[in-house]
Amino acid sequence: MRTLAILAIFAATAFGQRHKAPAVVDAEKPEGKLLQQAMQESDPAKKNALMEQSANENLKAENAPWVIENIQAYYVKAGQPDAVIAWGDKLLSVDPDDPEPALQALKAAETKKDPALIRKYGEITARNAQKLASAPQSKEADAASWKADVDYARQVGQYAEYALFLAYRQTGANDKAIELAEKTLATEQKNEDMLLVVSDYYLQQKKEPEKIHAYCSKVVEIMSAKPKPEGMSDADWNTRKNAVLGLAYFISGKEYSAENKHPQTDQQLRKALPLVESTPALKAETLFLLGLANYRMAGSSPERAQDSANFFRACSAIKSPFQAQAGTNLKKIMTEYHGIK
Repeated sequence: MRTLAILAIFAATAFGQRHKAPAVVDAEKPEGKLLQQAMQESDPAKKNALMEQSANENLKAENAPWVIENIQAYYVKAGQPDAVIAWGDKLLSVDPDDPEPALQALKAAETKKDPALIRKYGEITARNAQKLASAPQSKEADAASWKADVDYARQVGQYAEYALFLAYRQTGANDKAIELAEKTLATEQKNEDMLLVVSDYYLQQKKEPEKIHAYCSKVVEIMSAKPKPEGMSDADWNTRKNAVLGLAYFISGKEYSAENKHPQTDQQLRKALPLVESTPALKAETLFLLGLANYRMAGSSPERAQDSANFFRACSAIKSPFQAQAGTNLKKIMTEYHGIK
């Protein structure tokens, strides 16, 4: 199943400053003199060049993390992903638990569309965000700032996990993608793509039928209430929304078909049918399963025989693995039931 959406950007905020600006700079020392020059420089490019020189010459200095943090921020603003990643690595080398440089490197990797780098920095970001979110409040931090950091760390963790989930899918590491998604869905069921992928996985593995229906129902609930993302056209949003809803109804309906629950199959797949119109393969299978469900209900509701014939006829007109059998089934129905059109 192809993932259809991009995670919405979380609130534009940041962690409380992890690396403090130096209160006093000892200009008598070489590293202090260079840093003082950088702090006094008003031109951003010249200021950054001085900071880079300071960081490269004094990587182990007390103020190095703050300097590197500012350098990475400069390249984030400048839109230079390779430099963002390089300086993120330097900051992580001196502060391996910092979520922010990992997050910025992750976003840079996404800009580069590099799944391997997304996996790398997604794992680091998720791990560091989890550490921060579960850490106790320090004596130095006030309650409001600490709570804000914890809340943001959770948002960052969710962002990283979803980016990591997509990277696993793109690199063929489906077992890791499912494992991560199952872990996430155990506590957080807000992402329709994860819900759909896990539902489809359970369907293919022929297990967890109750979860399949619950997750698909959750997807419908999410998409019914979800507003159009900012910057997306009405047409694109309708396409996205219909595709997700269509898959949710289809997966649930196909599972009901496997369970031989024909009324539920019919109910879910009739909802799916108009939403999968633009996907011939999915439309063909939906029509075929609707034909079967209505045929099996025709004994107690003869009018279902005509519905079944209509679905099989439509399916037989679409080139698919179901085409030939749909034609055979249509002939059988027309033989068994008189008056079928």
